[in-house]
Amino acid sequence: MRRLLIFVTLQLSLMALHAEVVWFDGQHPITYCAPKKTESVVMTALDMWKSDMLQVTGMTPVASTKATIKLVHAPSLPADGFRIYTNGKQIIIEGGNGRGMAYGLLELSRLAGVSPWIWWGDVVPEKKNRLVMNDDFETEQHPSVAYRGIFLNDEDWSLRLWSHKNFEPSAKSEIGPKTYRKVFELMLRLRANTIWPAMHPGTTAFFKIPGAKAIADSCGMVIGTSHCEPLLRNNVDEWNTAERGAFNYRTNREQVHQYWIERLKEVKKSKDNMFTIGMRGIHDSSMEGYKTEQEKFDGLQQVINDQQELLRQHVGNPAKQMQVFVPYKEVLQLYEKGLQVPDYVTLMWCDDNYGYMTRLSNAKEQQRSGGAGVYYHLSYWGRPHDYLWLTTTQPGLIYNEMREAYNHNVRKLWIVNVHDPKVAAYDLELFLDLAWNINCEDGQTLTKHLESWLCRQFGQEAGKRLLPVMHEFYRLCGERRPEFMGYTQVELDKKKYPRGLSAVGDIPLSAIEAAQRLSAFQHLKAEIMAIRMLVRSELNDAFFAAIEYPVSAAAAMSTKILSDSIESHRAYEEIQALTKRYNEMNGGKWRHLMDAAPRKLPVFDNVHAQLTGADQPCIMMLKAADYQSASNGTRIIQMLGHSMNAVAMPKDGHMTYDIMIEDEGDYILQTALIPTQPNDDGDLRFCVSVDDRQSVVYSFKEPFRSERWKQNVLSGQAVRNTKVHLHQGHHTITVRALDNHIVFDQLRIFKSF
Repeated sequence: MRRLLIFVTLQLSLMALHAEVVWFDGQHPITYCAPKKTESVVMTALDMWKSDMLQVTGMTPVASTKATIKLVHAPSLPADGFRIYTNGKQIIIEGGNGRGMAYGLLELSRLAGVSPWIWWGDVVPEKKNRLVMNDDFETEQHPSVAYRGIFLNDEDWSLRLWSHKNFEPSAKSEIGPKTYRKVFELMLRLRANTIWPAMHPGTTAFFKIPGAKAIADSCGMVIGTSHCEPLLRNNVDEWNTAERGAFNYRTNREQVHQYWIERLKEVKKSKDNMFTIGMRGIHDSSMEGYKTEQEKFDGLQQVINDQQELLRQHVGNPAKQMQVFVPYKEVLQLYEKGLQVPDYVTLMWCDDNYGYMTRLSNAKEQQRSGGAGVYYHLSYWGRPHDYLWLTTTQPGLIYNEMREAYNHNVRKLWIVNVHDPKVAAYDLELFLDLAWNINCEDGQTLTKHLESWLCRQFGQEAGKRLLPVMHEFYRLCGERRPEFMGYTQVELDKKKYPRGLSAVGDIPLSAIEAAQRLSAFQHLKAEIMAIRMLVRSELNDAFFAAIEYPVSAAAAMSTKILSDSIESHRAYEEIQALTKRYNEMNGGKWRHLMDAAPRKLPVFDNVHAQLTGADQPCIMMLKAADYQSASNGTRIIQMLGHSMNAVAMPKDGHMTYDIMIEDEGDYILQTALIPTQPNDDGDLRFCVSVDDRQSVVYSFKEPFRSERWKQNVLSGQAVRNTKVHLHQGHHTITVRALDNHIVFDQLRIFKSF
């Protein structure tokens, strides 16, 4: 009897340990209770959540005073933060503000198996007969970065066409309010809160779209504008030269002031505004009317001073307004010259348009009350070459650069440039996940993040098998993005090149290198066809858009460029067929979204290249992570570089490698690094030594838009060669970082002829 009592007691204890709160029992709709007075963003999230639960459970949740799900205001939580926990048979969602409560509610959708890409990615959730939560469940989350969002840019060939020709037909060439609502809903699911609206020529300015600002408010979105759009004005669409004269602060200051004042009065009563300050030309060019650097410096300083007074007069105390100054292109040089930007203004640092941060806050700037931000690119239009087709930035690069930014106290505002959120899906989510929680992964666990994403989208079995496929895809695209496969450039001398574009011709790859690349892609395509059978049929469109299209299209691009004329033509036709299928998915839902030849650049034509590279046998290739020893502070970054395991080194850090040489002779030691930028405004030096010989010092700092810089960003590597004479036997190679932001990728040794 005593043994039975002990057994029953143990069973009850185990049951207590695993007690659950049932929030859907398969028989009755989920019940919820929301505060009577709350922000509109909570109501928006509530509608989204109810729709999610209808798809998951087959029943729409209903409001009830005896609800299972209870939403509560908790002002003690950080802004945008939330807490979810169980209390008896209830699940409590507390929000530090409206957005926080909304994020918490949509976290329940995630826990029920709903992907943030339910609409944009056609990721249909799996039906559930029961939803439960452990009775000791608790999670508290809040953002690492205060303002997190996107810049819809270069929208000409994708988002804008899809919007006005398909999703919400309009005679105007615009991204309409329905489209913006869907963008904002995606941003809510990704825990973003800020947007710089689209602003290219032909796109209607955001504030001219009826209802757009109200929709933004209902979704908790902060509206800002890009580096060349001061005080919430879209100059391209809103500045009328015929009516107002030149956009010239030197000669037409009164009209420029009036133009800015109109918008300030319009948004004065809005709660969330983000004012970009400074001034450039109408569309991303230098200020009109100023010639010398000193004139530009004085003119820009006057603009900034005047803008503070305009804000004071028409909005309120400028020190209490969210203001952003973006030292981009030539403006960075003016800032470095001593430009006085009020301490309460956020300094927003930029990458070089290819994912490498050019500058971060120094020790003094890190103390600014306005903090600092990041403007980062996942797509780009410009020299040396656009990448506006597929989104292929390596996850490791995003992580490394954003972690560096965060470590430099750049934590106020992160904006990422995307031409289309659907195409950017994984990279965009990774960027925003890091903005939400910088510690969600580290450099050595990034593959887990990708695996989790793939499993969430396509199921555990398919996701795990997809991981090596997408890992290899990012490696191949890290060697050369699909858009760069023609080895062409844009914005060249138009007197020499038609439209300023070079043609596909000779490319410096050997037959062996080309064959290896094509073989690797063919293997990925075969793997995808096999994995596709493991995916639920209702996810076919999701799988095609996120996996099959980018991998198959990138493979076809390499085949088109690197194969003979017959195979090349077949590959060209394959790209057209894949793109047609993309635009016909889901009953034509995405028609006009995918353009396989943005700007009609030569690389997209029905052409192929001549291989001119010579085979240069490599006697031992080493990944940077294959070091024999390394100093403290060395960090491996997964999914970065040609090696996919690049190594970030602290200043004065070193790594050693052991090699075996069979034949004495002259060799070339090739050191390949990630082409980072000196984000502390210093140098990028490293040194190489063999055995106990004197070190050879190199710098790979390159002037912006120099030819060597162009080649670096196109290939994803900066390479330096060291000539050495090696005797037969073992040798030790030592590489050392002499400056900050040094990231090693590979070491290669070639016989010198």
